[in-house]
Amino acid sequence: MDEQQLDLAEYVDLMALVLDLPIPAAYRSGVVDNFAKIKAIAQIVHDFAIPEDIEAATVFEP
Repeated sequence: MDEQQLDLAEYVDLMALVLDLPIPAAYRSGVVDNFAKIKAIAQIVHDFAIPEDIEAATVFEP
């Protein structure tokens, strides 16, 4: 699959419209910057290889 380029500013604008969540102009650039950081972190998680035979633990033990 070809990697598509995501326009984060457009995404923020569309999601604000869908959620009926107005973003004041003074905060919009900060919201877009935060989504860029979220996207970078999500890419790290997405790229992490998980073995097919792994099972979820029933109890969390730190």
